[in-house]
Amino acid sequence: MTAPTPADFHRLHHGPAPLLLPNAWDHASAAALAAEGFAAIGTTSLGVAAAAGLPDGAAATRDLTLRLALALGSGPFALSVDAEGGFSDDPAEVGEFARELYAAGAAGINLEDGLGDTALHAAKIAAVKAAAPGLFVNARTDTYWLGDGEGTRDRLDAYRQAGADGVFVPGPADPDTIASLVEFLDDDVPLNILYSSAGPTVDRLGELGVRRVSLGSLLYRRALGAAVQAAVGIRAGRSPQGRTPTYGEVSAYAPTARQRARRQS
Repeated sequence: MTAPTPADFHRLHHGPAPLLLPNAWDHASAAALAAEGFAAIGTTSLGVAAAAGLPDGAAATRDLTLRLALALGSGPFALSVDAEGGFSDDPAEVGEFARELYAAGAAGINLEDGLGDTALHAAKIAAVKAAAPGLFVNARTDTYWLGDGEGTRDRLDAYRQAGADGVFVPGPADPDTIASLVEFLDDDVPLNILYSSAGPTVDRLGELGVRRVSLGSLLYRRALGAAVQAAVGIRAGRSPQGRTPTYGEVSAYAPTARQRARRQS
């Protein structure tokens, strides 16, 4: 099975149901998700950073993120890369990084503003679209994640005018708030919402007009929690619950010699 093209990834944002995007942090987690039939998989900056003992959101994982994109870009799924704020405040450098991701096989990039300067983030988006026009730019604003939602519409308007293909507003879980954002965007760009167990289901988000639902760092945090819970349970004399992949199943996720050669070329 060949990987979906960037054009396929764009179309996934306009299907009959929202695109549910699970987020991987290494080759095995991505391969396991792909085996379950997910047509698109994102990366999680927290998972990539934490696994390497580095801080998230501090522009410390540029090389690790690119390396992961090189490892996953030829997989049988569309790859969207979480690139924090682009790992630079120089739009030209962000554009060059996006070009490298696109060359590695990525179909999308997620860029967060961290409540920084709106004009600067818009310039990064424009630079990415100039450097890699086919790359789906998901422009994230942290107005609800780090604030009270003030200024959301101004930021979203600036980002779509800069060329964003989609916008991401993590934080809101209230259906009325989400619906108002969909109405504001008026189908110009698809709205991405971060899944929350306290918020609407994926089906309900679709009914509200949301076109993409990201799991963010949830799977990484759940995996970490499950590992610790299993170890503590075994120490207490309890057997781990739930399905555990076999050694052979996990080993089978390793890329073939042909795939390894392709990534090195």
